[in-house]
Amino acid sequence: MSRIITIGREFGSGGREIGKRLSDELGIAYYDNEIISQIADRTKLAEGYVQHVMENGPSTLYPITIGRSFYMGVDPIMEQNNAIYREQSRLIQEFAEKSDCVIVGRSADYILREKHPFRLFVYAEMEHKMERCKKRAPESEHFTDKELKRHILDVDKRRARYYQFFTGQTWGDRLNYDLCINTSNYDIKELVHAIAHLVES
Repeated sequence: MSRIITIGREFGSGGREIGKRLSDELGIAYYDNEIISQIADRTKLAEGYVQHVMENGPSTLYPITIGRSFYMGVDPIMEQNNAIYREQSRLIQEFAEKSDCVIVGRSADYILREKHPFRLFVYAEMEHKMERCKKRAPESEHFTDKELKRHILDVDKRRARYYQFFTGQTWGDRLNYDLCINTSNYDIKELVHAIAHLVES
């Protein structure tokens, strides 16, 4: 089975922790947030803007400073959005060429489809996602339960929109993954051990 592993995940489901622990257990590279900083460096765009696009999907409404002149008919903001996705695709391809790895999010399952990665999708029931978010929240964060639930739903909605825009596929659809895992009633460490065994078999 492929040791290039991609992980799509619902917010608060534990997908990022699974990815990091899986890379440690298998002894392979792990890529997540550093992708944003490398894209910013390559495109010369602000890291905050790159992060915004990757978290919210393309938008011509996001206020950024652009050059004063551009060709008629070209949407400069949309072109920057596309440049970010193109650079993301190049980076992810480079990572997969370099070595076995775990890549969290970033539509990596689609970008690497010709390499046939092992594609995971991690999800959980809302109450478990809320509980997990509360345990890992910084001290400065004070969401009510209603606000936290709305935040989780909003993040997942944005992830779905971004994925669909660039892949034409439905985020979280079981047909796009090799294994879908509900983490609600399982210990993450035990799940990682089982997934690692599956990957190595």
